Amino acid sequence: MQVLVTGGTGFIGRHLVPQLVESGATVTLMLLPGMEDSSKLPSPLASLRSQLEVVYADLRNYNLTVRAVRDAAPDCVFHLAAVGVADPFLSPYLAVRHNLIGTINLLRACFESSIVDSKCEQVIIARTPGELSFQNVYAASKAAAWIFCQMYAQTNGWPIVGGMIYQAYGPWQASHTLIQAAIKAALDGDDFPMTSGQQKRDWIYARDVASGFILAMAVDLPPGETFELGHGKVTSVEKVVKMVYELVGLGGKPIIGALPDRPGEIPIQVANSERTFTLLRWNPSIELEVGLQLTIQHAIDHNQV
Repeated sequence: MQVLVTGGTGFIGRHLVPQLVESGATVTLMLLPGMEDSSKLPSPLASLRSQLEVVYADLRNYNLTVRAVRDAAPDCVFHLAAVGVADPFLSPYLAVRHNLIGTINLLRACFESSIVDSKCEQVIIARTPGELSFQNVYAASKAAAWIFCQMYAQTNGWPIVGGMIYQAYGPWQASHTLIQAAIKAALDGDDFPMTSGQQKRDWIYARDVASGFILAMAVDLPPGETFELGHGKVTSVEKVVKMVYELVGLGGKPIIGALPDRPGEIPIQVANSERTFTLLRWNPSIELEVGLQLTIQHAIDHNQV
């Protein structure tokens, strides 16, 4: 199986790519021009460099994207690349150019490859539950991109499917994200100012996200279908941060309500795990406490203190 991954150096990609390699797939990373130096690859991809193929393209450039897809000749494409996932000040123009135009260019390139070379038999798009509420610029740009995905899927019967990732966490997540920031504060023995923490989320360990994506490759899903990656149960932000401090046990505490809640933030987000099991015969395997322990240990082992 030839697999092309965009955004493979990002948080989810750094969990997905090693699992793809382990599964026996031939994996090609699409990297931005200027990343030819393999020493720039982040862990754990750097250690897998000899087992990876690489093509170079900026998805905003259609011609470069066509050439990269043609060179990769993938059977399946995972589209993880996006900008602004945690940026409340994301420029709408930047979001449209990267998240919408970039996705359209990739779809066009894959569609051309499917006609000319009988390749790109499946395209799996990473989605976010924020798309359902248009709660910020990032979510709106991703929602617009998904509308185009559905258009291609429905008008051409082409197997484009979405994998909606709920509240993912784990090693290699950006340091400014909630769990990573809480772990850093707890390991330093510092207090952690936060919002009310009443928001409830469906937390899923990144390794489970990757396993769900890989299983989707082997399933014949209807064009335009979306499977939701989560446990189907919620835990409040407040409880998760308190769990981090309890597991670390070095002092400090969460300061609940020290920061205002974000305007328009969705109170509850939860995956339809029963439907996902029906579609994929998949369930996540790593419960929240275990996932937090693994993430904390990774931070300790990699001197993220």
